[in-house]
Amino acid sequence: MRNALRNLALVLATAAAFAGANVNAQAAKESDQTLRAMKAEMARSKDRLELTIDKTGKPVRPFYIEYRLLDLDVREVVAEFGALISSTKTRNRFMSVEARVGDYKRDSSNFISDEGFRGFIGSTGSVGIDRDYDSLRQDLWIATDQAFKEAVEAYSRKQAYLNSLASQSNIDDFSKVEPVQLVDALPNVDWSGRNWEQEARESSGALRAFSLLQESRVTYYLVYATEYMLTSEGTEIRTNRTFAAIEAGMNTLAADGVQLNHSYSAYAPKPADLPSPDAVRKGLNVAASELMALRVSQPAQDYTGPVLFEARAAAPLLAEVLGPNMNGALPPIAFRPVMEQFLSNIGGKSDWVGRLNARVMPATVTIVDDPAAKDYNGTPLLGGYNVDEEGVRARKVTAVESGVLKELLMSRRPGPDSNLSNGHGRSAFLGDSKPTMSNVIFSSTETVSPADLKKKFLDACTAEKLNYCLVVREMDNPALSLLHQDDFSELLASFGGGAGTGDRLVSLVYKVYVDGRPDEIVRGARIIGLNARTLRNVSGIGNDNYVYNYMQNQTAEFAGTALGAFGSSQNGLPSSVVAPSLFFDELEVRGARGEPKRLPLLPAPMLTAGN
Repeated sequence: MRNALRNLALVLATAAAFAGANVNAQAAKESDQTLRAMKAEMARSKDRLELTIDKTGKPVRPFYIEYRLLDLDVREVVAEFGALISSTKTRNRFMSVEARVGDYKRDSSNFISDEGFRGFIGSTGSVGIDRDYDSLRQDLWIATDQAFKEAVEAYSRKQAYLNSLASQSNIDDFSKVEPVQLVDALPNVDWSGRNWEQEARESSGALRAFSLLQESRVTYYLVYATEYMLTSEGTEIRTNRTFAAIEAGMNTLAADGVQLNHSYSAYAPKPADLPSPDAVRKGLNVAASELMALRVSQPAQDYTGPVLFEARAAAPLLAEVLGPNMNGALPPIAFRPVMEQFLSNIGGKSDWVGRLNARVMPATVTIVDDPAAKDYNGTPLLGGYNVDEEGVRARKVTAVESGVLKELLMSRRPGPDSNLSNGHGRSAFLGDSKPTMSNVIFSSTETVSPADLKKKFLDACTAEKLNYCLVVREMDNPALSLLHQDDFSELLASFGGGAGTGDRLVSLVYKVYVDGRPDEIVRGARIIGLNARTLRNVSGIGNDNYVYNYMQNQTAEFAGTALGAFGSSQNGLPSSVVAPSLFFDELEVRGARGEPKRLPLLPAPMLTAGN
């Protein structure tokens, strides 16, 4: 009897606690001036917004209105060779207003006209950081007016273009969804008790041991974000997201004057979870030592033969290849065919669309995208979320099962294989929402140990009667390794045209000799023609799964393309790929190319030891 009473008391206390939490959440919701302003202006726009077009005399009304607001607290600390370059703490709020005219079948969105891209986003801008009700309503009023007028114009241009075509797509422009109500408590911004400026000094000071580095930069980037979303369909969302990053780029010149670059990165769900200064120093020491080894290495030669990607390289490789191919949405309608060609060149189209129930991977392979996953065997995964940026609840998607394509990632933009969103319409910083990976886990029912996989690789080398074969130990991310925008633009100009057909940049590639000589690092190699079709015939899979946390680039030209994996914390979307080592019987590798620069006239100055 006593136990029964105790259990009853526990149940009643728990119920009271939940009731109290609901009351507090409701009170916080009602006192949030941002939500109040968004709801008030949404009600007015739904009821009264219309535009009469002179030629027809018929009033046009938006069938869909969406308000998004991003409240950001950002801490950024930058250091170089132990000296603080900058330290900033900023608070910004940005809004985006979208209006659609037409209907769900055919609307004003996703059209590239002769004047440029008319995407999902109507009007954007910054708003006051003090959550003032009247100020925000004023901003929303102006932005809604602008977004609606732009939508009317875009719809007219799109209709005119489609009417000029001999046949039109029967795929809808926008999918219907159930409204979502999700209002989280407002966050308490906690930068933790760590001294970030001192940590940046100490960690970057480790690079003083490498006087031949010409430049280096270590950046700590910490973000707390609250995202609001309100739609005319009834969706109401306030949710919180955080992430933290340490990113470092460094460069030097080889003896022949060719510039070489390398990077280090670490990501965590919260600032307090970032690696310790000691761990960061060790990581920077490893990266700088690898760069010094590259500096005295020989240029890579053209090569065709077996290639082994160790797990640390295989995971980012899959991020590049799978990103655009798992996108099931219809690409933008292009006014000019040259735009469609451009999208193809940079890997903006999926090879898997239209191939449901076809084999796209080895029969042993399964690929799952799970936004609900928090970690993999204790290692945090960064790509998780509850609702996507279109207000759709996230759903686990088994994209490939036993090698067969079962489902693609979908936003509210339908595609040939699906009319429905599965909650993968993602974007960063109020950008266009596109079907985007979250936490991708690559697995196989037939795996071998790294040692056995390497033996299989060497046996293939011997069978091909080659003196050596290539092992890739790390892929390149030029968004981190290149410190100057000019260098980044130059690389993309030379690389972008091949990204869609499978050109892949590597950081660390080694010659592995069949006679047992020590491995030899080479520089400047580029993998050619490694695309989704190549993955279908992977020859061996390890059992050494590696968690690769990274940022998907959300720049308009890069998002959703083969260049999307080249992101940083300043412009990226947190994502994760879990994958093991992969062995390919035959790949083509292009040898080093590059314009040498003039070497410095004087030797580098000696640097004192780091702190």
